Amino acid sequence: MRVYLDNCCFNRPYDDQAQLVVRLEAEAKLFIQGEIADGRLELAWSYMMDYENACNPFENRRDEIADWRNLATEIVQLNESIRTRRKHYMTLGLKLKDATHLACAVEAGCAFFLTTDKGCLRKRFKIPEIQILNPVAFVCDPQG
Repeated sequence: MRVYLDNCCFNRPYDDQAQLVVRLEAEAKLFIQGEIADGRLELAWSYMMDYENACNPFENRRDEIADWRNLATEIVQLNESIRTRRKHYMTLGLKLKDATHLACAVEAGCAFFLTTDKGCLRKRFKIPEIQILNPVAFVCDPQG
């Protein structure tokens, strides 16, 4: 099963863990990464992940996240299909970066798009070609 973790998902363990929901999302994301490292899940990566991660001002975070690219079974580059799909997702109210991540995940043949972004999660029923889940929901019940 192939999954796509967006940038906010990858950064969740670096967020303030004082809030229970943030801590739970971080733990779930780390569990998912363990499943990827052990080969039980496939990771898709994209040019958008490269771009967003390169903008991270914290070098250690940027380097740790970038290392996950090496475990990706699919690396998606920009193409016309992504441009078209991204444009459609933006008409549904998604922001450019979120729409791009989603288009890349669909292009990569992912079953799941994992995010902690509430805006993306609210739009999950408008995008039937992929399941959009919070990492906690994925770990507890990957069927959504």
